Order: sequence, then structure tokens, then C-alpha cells
Amino acid sequence: MDSQHSTDAEETPTSKDGEAVPKPLRGVLDEPIDTKLQLLKHHADMARLLAEEILAEDVEALAGKRHSRDRPCGKHLQRWGYNPGSIRIDGEKVPIEIPRLRDKDAGEEHTLESYQAMKEAEVGEELTDSILLGLSQGNYGRVASQFVDGFGLSQSSVSRRFQKRAQKALEEFENRSLEEENFLALWIDGKHVAGEQMIICMGVTEAGYKKVLGFTQATTERHEPIVELLRGLLDRGLSFEEGILCVVDGGRGLRKAIDEVFSGRAEVQRCQWHKRENVVSYLPKADQKKWRKKLQWAYQEPTYEAAKERLTGLHAELEQINRKAANSLMEGLEETLTLHRLGLFEELGRSLKTTNCIENLNEQVEGYTDNVKRWHHSPQRHRWMALSLLEAESRMRRLTGYKDLPKLKRALKDAIPDRE
Repeated sequence: MDSQHSTDAEETPTSKDGEAVPKPLRGVLDEPIDTKLQLLKHHADMARLLAEEILAEDVEALAGKRHSRDRPCGKHLQRWGYNPGSIRIDGEKVPIEIPRLRDKDAGEEHTLESYQAMKEAEVGEELTDSILLGLSQGNYGRVASQFVDGFGLSQSSVSRRFQKRAQKALEEFENRSLEEENFLALWIDGKHVAGEQMIICMGVTEAGYKKVLGFTQATTERHEPIVELLRGLLDRGLSFEEGILCVVDGGRGLRKAIDEVFSGRAEVQRCQWHKRENVVSYLPKADQKKWRKKLQWAYQEPTYEAAKERLTGLHAELEQINRKAANSLMEGLEETLTLHRLGLFEELGRSLKTTNCIENLNEQVEGYTDNVKRWHHSPQRHRWMALSLLEAESRMRRLTGYKDLPKLKRALKDAIPDRE
């Protein structure tokens, strides 16, 4: 039984999302590549033909076959020629012939429900996703015209539709509730978009799922905009009474904002990668690779005591080589060892010792926003940020080491009384 089930599963083609391909389409997958390309090129023509076939069937169901005396709905419904019409296929307005029916008894034209259903269908998210994922608004019309001889489509109309959905996404993003999930850790970092600084906050739930919580525009990483961002998250339901871990790169504005908003209930993990790079930046290039390894080995010590001892020894060495580098190592050193102090470096260090998670998010956002060739104003920047962050969020994987997050929850809760 199991063997047969496995064989059937292997023989059923699936789409990219893992859904089974409908049976009528499976034969297409076996066609030569040239045939597939032709089908792709003419997919909109095929959709138009199907639409016209549906309308013809609708008319036949109401008025019977042409020249037939069989009238399913009575003799009062008669064919009455055709009118020009249009439907939207993949966001393109495509002309089709609409068969007419006239109701003799009522003295008026009978509306085809099938046509109304097609007519009312709005452009789907596919168009917006195409723009977001790399198809710029400027060349959409050129690309679309390769598939269908459409009309009524312009760059401005595409732009308006995109803006409408983007504005809706921004509003939903800024207002979605955070009450139902328990966030144990936050990453906060800045991202430059079109010459402006955007501060982004991402969290991880107790179950290990990453979620982008919010962002704000700021000229620099000053603490006031970050305070406003974090308080906005609290208003939407973010809870921190039992402790929360904040992973940051060490900016003073970030640190000040965390203290002001979380009132001593936040543990701060300074990014070890940023600390290491700051230290070696003071050294000659010929020595940087060696010192990166030394610092990395020190931070890899599993216990707080061992890591602190090795780093203190490296500080003494640096004092004799470059005092600026030595001072950089000591500045905020304790906060680079927070996971060590909580006893969780081996379990969660890979995911939470650096800002890599949010840096990866920023790279994805950059990939989307790079498609914008001209930035006009702040609302545009915010709409693109919301769409880009939501798209990136949908592709996030569960946190590495998520099964150990309950230990982090207990450790944070235990650490709070020490500061009260």
C-alpha cells in the first residue's frame, strides 16, 4: 500500500508551490520545448478563446443551439448579434466579441452572467508581483504586447494599480496586530533606500518564525525615530514584560532607544561580526586576516568565562600594537558576550550572535527596490519598503536552533530580577 502511494505521488507532476498540476495540463509538460514556448507565447490568445467559448456555451444554455427549435428558457430569448467587449487577461485589457441576447417579452437585452463575472475580475496580484520582482513599470507595456494585442493599457494605469495595492499593503503592514505571538528576540538595523535611512525591526517568535515588525524613515540612526518605532510596536501588542533579546550592531542611538522603551527588561546582544570588523579596521591590512581569526576563535569559546579570558588577553596584545584597536575591542565588550552569559551561545549563537538575519533581509529588500529607477517622495519609498519586506518575509526560513528558544525564554525571565 505504501509503495503504491509513493509511486503515484512521484508520477503526479507538481507546480513550483508543490500543488498538483491539473490533469488536463499534464500532457503539456510532456511536449517538446518548442511547443511549450509557443504555448507560453500564445497563452493569452488561448485564454481569450476559452472566454469566447464560455460565452457561446452560456448563450446556448439560454437560447439553445443556433437554428434549433429547442429553447431551454423559452422563445422570449433570442440571439441578437454581437457587441465589442473586453476582458482582462494577466492584467491586460483584451478585446473579445460578446454575443447578445434579447428578451422579447421584457423588451430589453439579457445580460450574460458569465460575461459580467469576467468583466468584474480585477487585475490580480500577478501584475504587482511582476513589478516587484523585477518587471519595471516602464517596460511592462512592451513586454505585455509580445503576448497579446491589447488596448487600454498604459504605464500610468499600471502605476495607479500598483500604487493602490502597495498603499493597501503598507496600511496592513503598519497596523497588523502583534498580540497573538510571543516574540523573544528582535533585530534592529538601518538600511539605505534611495539616499534615505530606513530603520527596520524584525522579530522571532517563540516557535522560531521570523516576522518583520516595522520600519521608519530617519536621516541617521538617532534614538528618537527608533523610540517612536518601538513604541508603535508596543501599541500593536508587542510584549516584553518577561524579557526580550535585542540584537544590534552597536549604534548609540539604537542602544539609547532600547533602554528608554524596554525599561531594563531587554538583554542586548551586540553583533560580534561588527565588533570584529571595527577592531581590525584600525590595523594594517597585512595583519587584519590574522586578527580576524584570533577574535573569531575567542568568541567561539562556549562559556562566558573562557571567551572573556581570551578576549581580555587579546586586548592586552592590542594595547602594544594599536591602542585604538584595543579601545574598540573593550567598548561594549560585555554586550557582545550576552549569549555566553545567558549560557546559550552553543545553542543559539549561530542565529543570534550577529545581525546576519536582518542583513539578509536587507539584501532581499535591496534586490526589489533596485528595480525602481526614479524615486519621487516619501510615500513611494514607504510603499515599496512595505511590499519588499512582506515579499522577503514570505520567503524566510525558520530560525536555526528554534528548538532551543524555550531556553532563551527562561533565561530572559530569570535575568530580569537581577536588574530590578
